Amino acid sequence: MPKPLILALYNQPLLPLDHPDAESEHSVVQIAAKAASIVEKAGYRTALLPLGLDPTVLWKELKKRKPAAVLNFFEGNYDRTETESYVAGLLEWKCVPFTGSPLQALSVGRAKHLTKHLLRGAGLPTSEYRIVERLPVGDLQMPWPVIVKPATQDASVGMAQDSVCTNAFQLEQRVAYLLETFGPPVLIEEYVAGREFNVGVIELPELQALPPAEILFNETKEGYWPILTYEGKWIETSPDYHAPAPKYPAEISRELAERLGDIAKRAFRVLGCRDYARIDFRMNAAGEPYVLEINPNPEICDYACFGLILKSADISYESFLIRLVEQAILRGKAGMPDTAAKTAARPQSPVSSVPTA
Repeated sequence: MPKPLILALYNQPLLPLDHPDAESEHSVVQIAAKAASIVEKAGYRTALLPLGLDPTVLWKELKKRKPAAVLNFFEGNYDRTETESYVAGLLEWKCVPFTGSPLQALSVGRAKHLTKHLLRGAGLPTSEYRIVERLPVGDLQMPWPVIVKPATQDASVGMAQDSVCTNAFQLEQRVAYLLETFGPPVLIEEYVAGREFNVGVIELPELQALPPAEILFNETKEGYWPILTYEGKWIETSPDYHAPAPKYPAEISRELAERLGDIAKRAFRVLGCRDYARIDFRMNAAGEPYVLEINPNPEICDYACFGLILKSADISYESFLIRLVEQAILRGKAGMPDTAAKTAARPQSPVSSVPTA
């Protein structure tokens, strides 16, 4: 009997290498290849499937290969980020189990403004905000400074030092740039000046908040805003690149870690995430944490934020990947819709019990 086939699906890079946003798109190729290698060593057959602009390629490959599960690394096409959700929808339509969050969570999570609405409605702490579809911005009715973001981008795309605005002129200029570059809507948020934390949440099979990580900003020059910009995240030659220094795990009290973890798990549930997600926080001067955003599809590799959070929890990257695959296969064997991780379709031992590398 042939071994189960696991299809590692990722977005085919479409941007030229000299494009300013190319690095965030190209990194997924190496991530998918390494993950497939790890899964193959665990006893599965694997195949890589880069997906570009033609969704029928995926449909045909699913019909031809009939994978036991899809290891989903697809992040959306560069010019249509909503395709991240469309691909999950195709997999659900085809009844093919896949790792990570379902269509609903991906759709809402990539829309920062919708996530803010949900958080506020659920009584979870998030900063004041406003949505802008067109100019002029008008009366803001929130204190300066504010931070301005493209509402439907991720990976810090559209984030720069100019994102923080201290007056109406700067705000109009930044909103105009984002509207022209990325289109509406634009999210304007109250700027929270305190410490920044990332909390990984996994559900393999039990819901678990991992130790919080902290983004330490070591740049102190005048006029510098301690935020994670696109250049600071992706461009090694940028002055911003070495300014953030992540700490895994954060040096915080047990009480604060538990509070962040509790809010993160509630946010995970509110958005309808599955398997794993990352919740980002900022803490104000009074020590009150605010959810910045929920990422239901964070980059999962051993050297990026989520992989290092796993390491700080003594969970090996390899065991994490294998459990993702096993859990997806069980969902498929249970014959259940792959839009929710039901208890009956989950392995019975938590991921933390798997020996770590």
